[in-house]
Amino acid sequence: MTMTARERMLGRLRAAAPTDPTVGRAGIDGRIAMHYAQARRPASVEELARQMAGAMTASRADVWCASEEEWPAQLAAKLAEHGARRLLLDPAGEEGAALQKALPASVEAMPFARPIEAWKAELFDTVDAGFTVARSGIAATGTLILAPDAGTPRTVSLAPPLHVALVYASTLFPDMHAAVRAERWSDGLPANLVLASGPSKTSDIQQTLAYGAHGPRWMWVVIVMDEAKDGVKP
Repeated sequence: MTMTARERMLGRLRAAAPTDPTVGRAGIDGRIAMHYAQARRPASVEELARQMAGAMTASRADVWCASEEEWPAQLAAKLAEHGARRLLLDPAGEEGAALQKALPASVEAMPFARPIEAWKAELFDTVDAGFTVARSGIAATGTLILAPDAGTPRTVSLAPPLHVALVYASTLFPDMHAAVRAERWSDGLPANLVLASGPSKTSDIQQTLAYGAHGPRWMWVVIVMDEAKDGVKP
C-alpha cells in the first residue's frame, strides 16, 4: 500500500524515538531538576527580595520592601496620596483586615460580596484599586503567583486601574521550576491561577506601547520581609 505523507512522517518519528529507558517522564523530570540544581546558586531571602523587586520594577511595577508591622500604614498612606477613594479587599483575611484598619477616612474599603453582574458598572466606573495577597513569587522573572478565591476573585487584580499586591519574602522562589516543585503543582492546581509580572500593556503594529488596555494601568507590590520558620517556606 502507498503510505500517506502523515504515515511516513509518523514512521520516521517512531523510528527515531530513543530506546533509553531513562528518557521517560521520570527521566526527563530528573534531567531538568539536575540542570536547575547545577545552575541555581543558594540565595538568601533578602537576595530573592532584591531580585524580585528589580525584575518587577523593570516591568514598570512600583515595588518596595516593608516589615510586617509597617506595611499597612505605609500602603494606606500611599493609597491616600495616589487619590484612591474605593479599594477592593477581603476583610476576612488577615492582611485585608490589617489594611482596612490602617486606611484613612478618605479611602473606602469594599469587599467583593456581590455577583459581578449585580454591580458591574459600579465596579468598573468607581473602584480605584484592588488589593490581593500573592500565594508566592518567582524572583527570576518578577512574577506573582495569585490563587483567586471567593473573597478575592481574579476580577480584583484585573478590573481596577490599580492592582496592589502583597507578597511575603519567605514565599519567593528563585525560578519557576523551584516554585512548581516546592508547591507540588503536579499534584493538582486550583481551578484558577494567575501569574502577574506587571501592569497590563499592549502595543500596536507601530510598536507604540500602551498601559492599561486589558487590565490595571498601575501595579504596586509590597514585599513583606518576614522570617521563614525553620528555613521552610510556608
